[in-house]
Amino acid sequence: MGRRASGQGLPGVDTVCGCRVGIGGFSMGCMRTFVMVVNTGTREEMVDITSELRRRIAESGVTDGVATVFCPHTTAGVTINEAADPDVRRDIVAYLNRLVPRTGDYRHSEGNSDGHIKAVLTGCSLQIIVTEGKPALGTWQGLYLCEFDGPRRREVWVRVMGDQL
Repeated sequence: MGRRASGQGLPGVDTVCGCRVGIGGFSMGCMRTFVMVVNTGTREEMVDITSELRRRIAESGVTDGVATVFCPHTTAGVTINEAADPDVRRDIVAYLNRLVPRTGDYRHSEGNSDGHIKAVLTGCSLQIIVTEGKPALGTWQGLYLCEFDGPRRREVWVRVMGDQL
């Protein structure tokens, strides 16, 4: 196995590849795992991590397969949404704040209960189809780390699996 990232439990970071060469020079079952580090700047924000995901998928050499994106934090999540208009991100964060206010009848004593609830609403993982070595996103779609208890140093774990040429 490869190294571990920041004391977290992710085995095989950056260097895992179980490729088997198949018929015609294609490899089958290739798997690459890596960590993207995101430093957030405010308590709540949506950080566009699409270009980093594209770069990492291209570096993996996987041409067709799937990327699993996982956020190993309880007050942050990942989502896919519009990347063309930054007002969409602002609107999402503002609506989540109305839906789950920072203060309320929370029993958790750390002062970030709203962040935990918002992370549940956005989710901690996604799967994205990889085709021709790129994430198959719609024209206006982007991948976001959703921060609900920042600013912090966050990690997003990605495992790309599929075929290589």
